[in-house]
Amino acid sequence: MKLVDHPDFIRQNTTILAPPLVPEVLLHLAHEAVPIWQKTEEELGEIGLPPPFWAFAWAGGQALSRYVLDHPHLVNAKSVLDLATGSGLVAIAAKKAGARSVLAADIDRFACAAARLNAQANGVAIDIGDEDLLQDAPHDFDVVLVGDLFYEKALAERVHTWLIAAKAGGADILIGDPGRSYLPKSALLHVVDYNVPVTRELEDSEIKRTSVWRI
Repeated sequence: MKLVDHPDFIRQNTTILAPPLVPEVLLHLAHEAVPIWQKTEEELGEIGLPPPFWAFAWAGGQALSRYVLDHPHLVNAKSVLDLATGSGLVAIAAKKAGARSVLAADIDRFACAAARLNAQANGVAIDIGDEDLLQDAPHDFDVVLVGDLFYEKALAERVHTWLIAAKAGGADILIGDPGRSYLPKSALLHVVDYNVPVTRELEDSEIKRTSVWRI
């Protein structure tokens, strides 16, 4: 794999924009999915990479961020984990809502670089980690936020098991999801719905009905 200047690549291939449902937050976002996906593969010299999740404000993350910003008491003065942070949107929203500390975690180094740049663009300080937290027992977080992470069966099962353990350890768990196939709805409590503007390149409609859930 090539050595890549991740921050420089992100700056060159994105524009700083505010997600439709979360105008309080600025992100380095791509205008189109396919071109930046191809450029990522070319830059790394590796074909078959997963989509650049970090370059888009996904519906689940937008809904969860909106909910946290509108209900700051959920995170105020608390330690927060944003699991699989992607762009860092949810982590940044939590910090803006008054979280004492926020860890934005993602195994994708591009995502970590994007989250760092986006935090800087919003003038907030968050911690960023690239370890696979699902391999170990959950750390002691007051709140765990999960935006749109139930899109693959095996991953969804791992995430749900880990979240159950985090809940047993005392964490409050909030999930933003636009109706992915592997969301374990029967084990969750529905909180609220949002109509989230998205791009047809990523979803099957321009408005995605998206829910926030709690374990």
